[in-house]
Amino acid sequence: MAVETIDPAGLPKPYGWRQLAVGTGSRVIFLSGQTPRTADGEPVGTGDLAAQTEQIYLNIATGLAEAGATFDDVLRLTMYVVDWSLDKWEAITAGAERAAATLGADVVRPTTLVGVATLAEPDFLIEIEATAIAG
Repeated sequence: MAVETIDPAGLPKPYGWRQLAVGTGSRVIFLSGQTPRTADGEPVGTGDLAAQTEQIYLNIATGLAEAGATFDDVLRLTMYVVDWSLDKWEAITAGAERAAATLGADVVRPTTLVGVATLAEPDFLIEIEATAIAG
């Protein structure tokens, strides 16, 4: 396995992410921020943070597959969320869980969440980028 996730003693227990990922591999993969659009460019989940999050995780899996990787190879995720407030975490988690069920994958990784005023398009509520390492 290229990535080992760890929640070290002495750090706060995470809820919905991991504290640490250790990667061993020879190829680093940087996946640009994914948005809630299908392969045809159609928007998904206008006004629905959970639906947008789910689509983004599916898009990340598609991008990783093209690079010969899976979520098992993801070192970290960075989430950009419009008008962030803690009450939005439940919707993000619900979308991630639905994507995980569809993919049959563990999508919980070290994650940084950044609240932003806006994203590239006005209907985007969230954007997620991924960094992975593969064999």
